Amino acid sequence: MFDNVTTSMRIYQEEIFGPVLVVTRADSFDTALRITNEHPLGNGTAIFTREGDAAREFANRAKVGLIGINVSIPVPMAFHSFGGWKASLFGDHHMHGPEGVRFYTRMKTITSRWPTGIRAGAEFDFAGVH
Repeated sequence: MFDNVTTSMRIYQEEIFGPVLVVTRADSFDTALRITNEHPLGNGTAIFTREGDAAREFANRAKVGLIGINVSIPVPMAFHSFGGWKASLFGDHHMHGPEGVRFYTRMKTITSRWPTGIRAGAEFDFAGVH
């Protein structure tokens, strides 16, 4: 994990695949969105917040392929396309997923977690189709 990374650092400017987390901090929502969207690569980003409006706006406006909300960048299962946008995508297709159906669209995967509060403890419920 590399914390307090600035946009001028090499580790911020290059894509590193492996067990590496780069943390770039921003003073405001607008700054966070701007530096995310100005980056030439667009693989993934995450936002940690308790503000639902900020999370939704960030997810809708961030120009990247994978977005985590209150979780680090989600590593998708095989049924999700994996790969970023912009210069982060190699070739014509994503590496996994039903790309034939989505060939002319831009996919965005958003993973989100909203705990009720630190003191209340975690609760996990699952509603599935049976």
